[in-house]
Amino acid sequence: MSLETINIDRLGLRPGDKLLDLGCGEGRHSISAFLQGDINVVGLDLSAKDLATAKGRLADFNIAADKIDHCLFIQGSGFTLPFADHTFDQVICSEVLEHIIEYEKVLAEIKRVLKPGGVFAVSVPRYFPEWVCWQLSDAYHEVEGGHVRIFNINTLKTQITETSMHFIERHWAHSLHVPYWWLRCLFWSRDENKPAEEAHWLVRQYHRFLVWDLMQRPKLTQILDKLLNPLLGKSVVMYFRNN
Repeated sequence: MSLETINIDRLGLRPGDKLLDLGCGEGRHSISAFLQGDINVVGLDLSAKDLATAKGRLADFNIAADKIDHCLFIQGSGFTLPFADHTFDQVICSEVLEHIIEYEKVLAEIKRVLKPGGVFAVSVPRYFPEWVCWQLSDAYHEVEGGHVRIFNINTLKTQITETSMHFIERHWAHSLHVPYWWLRCLFWSRDENKPAEEAHWLVRQYHRFLVWDLMQRPKLTQILDKLLNPLLGKSVVMYFRNN
């Protein structure tokens, strides 16, 4: 199971490309893309805390002094991106749009800063696993900064293609994460005011399994995740090419 939701290999990275990770959080996609290609990366997020974590994680890698400034983390809003038109060859927006009420404005900004022929990769929670979370816990989607909608993926796909982007492909990700979030939501009222180490024992045990899987990457769970993703992937990922 991979930490990344977006498949970096499907972005078509070329030396010298400029990539924007919009809503980069703690930098998982920004850093992965930067390490995989000789490219320039900008990770943008509203959270100063998450950006500080991203910078710290980048510093953990042995990166040449003349390359380190090719991966930047800056604070900003997706509603008014501080970049000129047609700046980026690729834009990633992973697990962000479900948090934004007027997400159409963010899509318009992505379209504006993406070069003609550039690739846009987006992921959002898949309808059924997300719907179950909403049924199990109101607090799951009512907390500050939580999810404000459950996406119909065909509707989102249509909205993006209507901005003159061509749909390329889609896949699903993180099926093994689904039971964890269902357990979290099932015991949310019991655990919401407790530290993580005092969560329900089922939640703790499943979290330990996910951490072990991420660190050890055994073949069996990688195969299981791949087999279950089309049926139960937590996230749906789509790729588009800008016209």
